[in-house]
Amino acid sequence: MNRKWFHLWNIGRLRSKVLDALALGRTMLLLACGSLVFFILLGAGGMAGEKLDNSPLPSMKGLAASLSGGIFKELLGMEVPHLPDTKEPSALSGGKVTSFVFQLLTSVNPGDPKSLLSREVPGMAADDAVLLRKGSGGAEGAPADYHPGTDGPAADTPAPGATPAPTPGESGGTQGTQPPENSDAPAPSPADGPEASDTGVKRILIYHSHPREAYNPLLSTKSDSPNSANPAKNVMLVGSFITKRLEKRGIGTFHSEVDYATKVADYNWNFSYKYSRVTVKAAMAENAGMTELIDIHRDSQRHDKTTTVIDGKSYAQVYFILGRSNKNWKKNEEFANKIHQRLENKYPGLSRGIWGKSSGRGNNGEYNQSMSPNSVLIEVGGIDSTEAELKATSEVLADAIADLYWSSHQAEKANAEGQPAVPAKSGTGSEPAAQ
Repeated sequence: MNRKWFHLWNIGRLRSKVLDALALGRTMLLLACGSLVFFILLGAGGMAGEKLDNSPLPSMKGLAASLSGGIFKELLGMEVPHLPDTKEPSALSGGKVTSFVFQLLTSVNPGDPKSLLSREVPGMAADDAVLLRKGSGGAEGAPADYHPGTDGPAADTPAPGATPAPTPGESGGTQGTQPPENSDAPAPSPADGPEASDTGVKRILIYHSHPREAYNPLLSTKSDSPNSANPAKNVMLVGSFITKRLEKRGIGTFHSEVDYATKVADYNWNFSYKYSRVTVKAAMAENAGMTELIDIHRDSQRHDKTTTVIDGKSYAQVYFILGRSNKNWKKNEEFANKIHQRLENKYPGLSRGIWGKSSGRGNNGEYNQSMSPNSVLIEVGGIDSTEAELKATSEVLADAIADLYWSSHQAEKANAEGQPAVPAKSGTGSEPAAQ
């Protein structure tokens, strides 16, 4: 037999190679499908993040913005030998680094025992604030919101003939269960605001979602969360200072002094922003020209963390709070930043910066700011701020708001007339000067 016409095949080896090729192909197919799914999910996550815009610093949760400038300076100093050397304590000391890492990992501040308790007590914790714009009033320290109990009586009763004051609490009001749509929160009335002046149209609303937030020096107490129904001893006093100053600057201002705890049946502090929303809606309906909504609160920190001295005069510091659950919060941030920058330019050290909060973990996250792009929540002072400090800051803050208002007003008027706008100056131009 001639073997050249025959070729022997090893069927077993051929079958093994075919199976190996199929296995490799299946592996490659699985990898390709897995990669495809991964990138689809990644793209969908990016689109969702862009749409929700939940945080301006999503990857680090505001970490870099929360670090002090001293840390970055010392890090650069490790590589740049001729950076100016200061005698200030090192920002990279063992104690500070340990405290920072511990707080980063546990969200508990070793220097503030309340932060541990607030993690466990329902309604006491608030969502972590994210620093959006740093203020020269302090490189460290977010606003503190430890919510007091609200079922008990206020620290005192209203003064004879005084308007009952609003409710206790902090700027991070809890949402809780939704209240009925027909909430009986009262609409503002002329009795709730300042006396009528020659500034006919009310352009600015000053109101308080937590109006019973009070100050220890005004109550002669040393409480961790002072609250009062007396409008002369709580944040309504700050609102009255701001209102009077704005009126002197020729801007019609409505100051709501509604005491929700007194006037709302079955009052629940967790619904504070629901009640105040009714007030805001009614005020805007009655005043078509109302353009700016300012919710005044106070911080829960002690005197040393909420006070600054400028040119020998003591001032209560301020925080600007934005609700990032409002999809248009960036417009509100623009408004808040214009006020913040005016304070930074004229009174450096007064502002503690602009902070953003989202809903969740006992936080409202919206603060009625979706009702106007010119809406902001401002915390003025802390629990130990004195009346003199509050008045000094209120007048400075009102001047910044008035400067912004007149600047915008002149720009709008110039655009309507086709003329270039002339920057408004404090106490000059078309506005009456503050006395």
